[in-house]
Amino acid sequence: MTLATEPMPLEAYLDYDDGTETRYELANGVLVEIPAETPLNKTIAMFLVSYFMQLGIPYYRLATGHQMEISSEKATVRDPDLVVHTEASAAATLSDGRLLRQGQPDPLLVVEVVSNSNKDRRSYQRDYVEKRCEYAKRGIPEYWIVDPVMAVVYVFCLEAVSYKEQCFAGHSSIESPTFPSFDLTAAQILSEGL
Repeated sequence: MTLATEPMPLEAYLDYDDGTETRYELANGVLVEIPAETPLNKTIAMFLVSYFMQLGIPYYRLATGHQMEISSEKATVRDPDLVVHTEASAAATLSDGRLLRQGQPDPLLVVEVVSNSNKDRRSYQRDYVEKRCEYAKRGIPEYWIVDPVMAVVYVFCLEAVSYKEQCFAGHSSIESPTFPSFDLTAAQILSEGL
């Protein structure tokens, strides 16, 4: 749902609070309501946080709820389910206190856990098409889509200006060039939300 308002500057968006639990992204000065996350989304994201910590990624480089400024006709700010920061992108986000801005260092990985990909065409378009283009344009080396409904994990690796796609399902081991020691299957990631 798009809320009809006067164009909102980025700084006003960052301070916006309508007193509800509603989550918004900013699209060209307009607040756009994003669907509420399911408990499954949060559980899978937290499982991945735990696993990345076991791989030696320090806790301060793993974030849920870190927003990111992007350049797109569809959005100005995105709110990924999980961000794996570099030292530089973590420092930039924490020093700003609100979001990772354009021109600041990019994180290593952004993960989206999608909901209703089979029923909500808008949700599918946002996660599979729009964010894929936006994150590639920003220069993020890897973008993952974890889709419990389709029972797959997509790993998109940046090559030049676009992502090369790999799909993992069942007991296929996830292959990540950024995290070569990552040793989970799609089924293991997906089952953590069950």
